[in-house]
Amino acid sequence: MGASVLSVDSRAALVVRSRRLNIATLAYNACEGIIALAAGSAAGSVALIGFGIDSGIELGASCVALWRLRVDADHARRARAERTAHRLIGALFIALALYVLVDASLALWHREAPRESQVGIVLAAASVLVMPWLARAKRRVGVALGSRALTAEATQTSLCMWLSAILLGGLVLNAAVGWWWADPIAALAMVPIIAKEGVEGLRGQPTCTDGCH
Repeated sequence: MGASVLSVDSRAALVVRSRRLNIATLAYNACEGIIALAAGSAAGSVALIGFGIDSGIELGASCVALWRLRVDADHARRARAERTAHRLIGALFIALALYVLVDASLALWHREAPRESQVGIVLAAASVLVMPWLARAKRRVGVALGSRALTAEATQTSLCMWLSAILLGGLVLNAAVGWWWADPIAALAMVPIIAKEGVEGLRGQPTCTDGCH
């Protein structure tokens, strides 16, 4: 269903649904970020700390989406909000990519071995389960509204799931077989994914994996 054929009531209902989904994402990411940063600091885990910072960026993305939804009825303001949102989120992801690259590289150079983090493992596993559902639901609404900004924000949520899976692999390997280097390697594996999202955001070309245009 394209944005051009939506009735006023149908569009308003979609906006309400999108707002609720973004509030749910915001609440989850707030808890996720606090836990990840605390557990990462306690365990000395570069990947877990990076994951916590990524949760902060996801919080920013959800706030931008909510701002975008507030001006949905005004076409001119909506278009400006989407362009601004893409660039702001892109800049934040470039900053995250640089942080993870430097911190993980230093951890490898100094052979810093993180302690086991059961909390981190549980957190990453929970995100692998929760984030795909939120991403799919938000993407469907974004496509129905014809909003590239909202579909891009849904892609950010989907990215969080992939980062969770990478993080989970690194933490499990460290806990199970003591591969100290698995954690920073897992963190470095995040960098190309994050940087790609950042570049596309700065160019105003959000990723859309469901055929939206």
